[in-house]
Amino acid sequence: MSNDLSTIAEELIQARRTCQPIAPISQRYEGLTVEDAYAIQTLVGDKRVEDGGRIIGYKVGLTSEAVQQQLNVNEPDFGLLFSDMEIRKDQTLDRHSMIAPKAEGEIGFVFNRDIEEADITLSELKSAIDYFFPVVEIVDSAIADWKITLVDTVADNASSALYVPGDTFYSPHGIDFTQLEVEVSAENIAFSGTGAACLGNPLYATLWLVRKMVSLGRPIRRGQVVLSGALAPMVTLNAGQTVEFHFKGLETIQVITK
Repeated sequence: MSNDLSTIAEELIQARRTCQPIAPISQRYEGLTVEDAYAIQTLVGDKRVEDGGRIIGYKVGLTSEAVQQQLNVNEPDFGLLFSDMEIRKDQTLDRHSMIAPKAEGEIGFVFNRDIEEADITLSELKSAIDYFFPVVEIVDSAIADWKITLVDTVADNASSALYVPGDTFYSPHGIDFTQLEVEVSAENIAFSGTGAACLGNPLYATLWLVRKMVSLGRPIRRGQVVLSGALAPMVTLNAGQTVEFHFKGLETIQVITK
């Protein structure tokens, strides 16, 4: 199976490099487990580091209960964030440099200390947050037509591609993260969502991640970024489009594609 894992990792690397999707790996490699998928994710990430990439944090995926039920899982997943995945609010996104991108509004957190307690409490987590910020994650799938299972998305770095942070950092003190709201609008598109859609609270999703990373021997470090998961459904990004994510009471982030 180890040879298969290396082969799959190379397939995913090439798919991203060429913007040519591949058929679902879950259908072509019988018996792949979630552990195998994370091993593939690690192989792909290690190659990126070898090529000069720098890991600056993590993203949480599958924070919607409806999506978890769809994929028959009972916990989120995670992927790696690299320094070259961050783009500025004023940068235009080249749609043709991606396969099938979608965007979703989230809350990002940065921590004021290393988090190494396997049983960290929610209160301790809150006190460890240095600041939070609104962010738009650009997700993309190397799997053709987004026909993914849990194994497919985990192996493909939780389908993460880029992220667009807001300009302002905010104190977490006194914030009810369940009530933070994002309004998403584009031509013929308008919907909204709140922090309650993110596993009940973006803090809950983040607590899951920090505990998970301690259990894996890869604790979250001071200054690292965590993208906690979507507040509202994803929106497909087409060329020549502007999508606006208005985080009420915070700021607005536009994603402009060419």
